[in-house]
Amino acid sequence: MKHFAWICVLLACLFLLQGVTWAQSTAQINGAVTDQSGAILPGVEVTATQTDTGLARSAVTNETGSYVLPSLPVGPYRLEASLPGFRTFAQTGIVLQVGGNPVINVALEIGQVSETIEVQADAALVETRSTGVGQIIDNVRVLELPLNGRQVTELIILSGAAVGGGLQGTNRTWPTDVIAVSGGLNNGLVYQLDGGTHNDPYGNLNLPLPFPDALQEFKVETSAVPAQYGQHSGGAVNAVTKSGTNEFHGSLFEFVRNKVFNARNAFAAERDGLKRNQFGGVIGGPIVRNKLFFFAGHQTTLQRSTSAELTAFIPTAKMLAGDWTTVASPACNQGRQVSLRAPFVNNRIDPALFSTPALNLVKRNPATSDPCGKVLFARRNNSDDHMTIGRVDYQQSDKHSLFGRYEHARLDNPSDYDGKTWFSLGQGDYKRRAYSLVFGDTYSISPNMVSSFRGTALRLINDKNINNELFSFQDLGVKNVWYPQNYPKIVILVVTGAFQSGPGGAAQHTPGVTNSTVAQFSEDLSLIRGTHQIGFGANFIH
Repeated sequence: MKHFAWICVLLACLFLLQGVTWAQSTAQINGAVTDQSGAILPGVEVTATQTDTGLARSAVTNETGSYVLPSLPVGPYRLEASLPGFRTFAQTGIVLQVGGNPVINVALEIGQVSETIEVQADAALVETRSTGVGQIIDNVRVLELPLNGRQVTELIILSGAAVGGGLQGTNRTWPTDVIAVSGGLNNGLVYQLDGGTHNDPYGNLNLPLPFPDALQEFKVETSAVPAQYGQHSGGAVNAVTKSGTNEFHGSLFEFVRNKVFNARNAFAAERDGLKRNQFGGVIGGPIVRNKLFFFAGHQTTLQRSTSAELTAFIPTAKMLAGDWTTVASPACNQGRQVSLRAPFVNNRIDPALFSTPALNLVKRNPATSDPCGKVLFARRNNSDDHMTIGRVDYQQSDKHSLFGRYEHARLDNPSDYDGKTWFSLGQGDYKRRAYSLVFGDTYSISPNMVSSFRGTALRLINDKNINNELFSFQDLGVKNVWYPQNYPKIVILVVTGAFQSGPGGAAQHTPGVTNSTVAQFSEDLSLIRGTHQIGFGANFIH
C-alpha cells in the first residue's frame, strides 16, 4: 500500500498540464484556416516541409479550423494548406527557432487545388502562446560576434537580465562562465542541449557547450517557462547543435592569438605573452537524400602563456648567519623599522637556534642576491582542449523521425610548476573528460497527437594528480607527519608575508578523481482537442 501511494504521488507530479508543450530542442507552428469571408474550414490538410532536409509533417484542421504542428526541428520551412474546392496556399520564408511557437493563420481562396497562391516573403513570426520571457541567439550571432576564446556561454549575457562572473571552476567542475539570470542563483540555470540535460550535478553548472561552428542556436528563457524545464530556479538555456542537410557543407578554421600580432598595452611593461591556437572544422550532408543525414565537427584549443612574474621573499645569507638587521630595516619594510622579538637581540640571533627542517628547506630555495631576500618566479598556465561532436538524423517516414548526437570534450591543465622554484607548484595536473549522448524520437501518433522522447547519458570525469613530485615534510626531517598511501611528495606551506606553496591549499594538491554520471529519460505528448492544445509528459533524471 505504501508503494502504491508513492506511485500515485509520482504520477501526479509527472502529469504536467499546461497550455502548450513540445520538446525543448524543437519548435512548433499553430494557427487557423478560414475562407475569404472568415468562416472556419475544418478538414484542411496543412503540411510543413523543412526545405533543407525534405522533412514533411502534416496535420488536419479540426472542427474549429485550428491546426498545430508540434515538435518540428528548427530551420527554414515551407507551409502548405489544401482543401478540395480551394486554391492551394503556400508560404515560404518561415524560419523556426528553438522553442519558437509562431502563429500562422491561412486564408484559402475558392478555386482549383492545382492553383497555388504562394507567399514568398519572410514571415513575421509572432509568439503568442509562450508564458516565458526569452531571447534567441541565432547562428549568425553565434558565428559573427567576437568571443574571447570562442566561449559560447559568454553570449548568454547578451540576452539581457544576465550577469556573468567570468571563467570559473573548481577542482571538481568544468571551468565555465558562471551566469545568473534575472537575479537567480549563480548555479540556477538549467542547460538543455538537443533536448537533453546538460548540467553537471556536482555544482549544477553547465557542461561544455559546442563550439560556435557546431552550434545552431540557443534560447535563454526566464520567468514562467514551460514545465518541461522542471528543475530550474533562475532560467533555462536551450541549445541545439547543427544537423546535416541535403547539401554538403563544411568549413575549416584556425584562430591565432600571439604577442607578435599584438600591440603593447600603454600601461604594461611588455606585450601580452598569451599564445592560443584554435583550429578544426565541420562537415555535414546527406547519407541518403531526404532520409539520412550526418554532421561532424572537431575543435582543438592549445593555450600557452608567459605568466606574470610573482614575488617571494626568502632567507638571505646574512639572515642564515644570524644577522637580520637588513631585512628588519626601513629599506625592506616600506620605510618602517621592525624590531624582532626574543630570542632576537637587536635583530640578531644565534644560528644554532634555527630549526633543522627549516635549514633543510632553505637548501632547496633558489639563490638570491637581493639584500631583502626578494626572488621572482612564475607559474605556468597552459591547457589543451579538444571537442568532438557527431550527429545523425533519420527521417524514417512522414510520421517518424529519429536522431542521435554525441559530444566528447577533453581538457588537460598541467601543473603550474615552473620546473625550478619549488614553491611555484600551486596546483596539480588536471585531466577533465565530459561525455554527452542524446537520442531523440519524434512520432506522430495521429494528426492530433505527437510524441517526443529523449534519452540522455552524461559522464564527467575530473582526475587530479601530482606528477611533479618534489619532497615531503619527512624528507625535511619533520617527525610524526603521516601521509596517505601513494600520496605524492609535496609540501603545502604558507609563510606569512613571505611566500606560499599552493595558493589554493590542500584542495588543489590532493590527488583524487571526481566522477558525475547522469541518466535522463523524458517523454512529451502534445494533444489537440478543439481550440485547445494539451501537453503532458514525464521527465526522470538520475
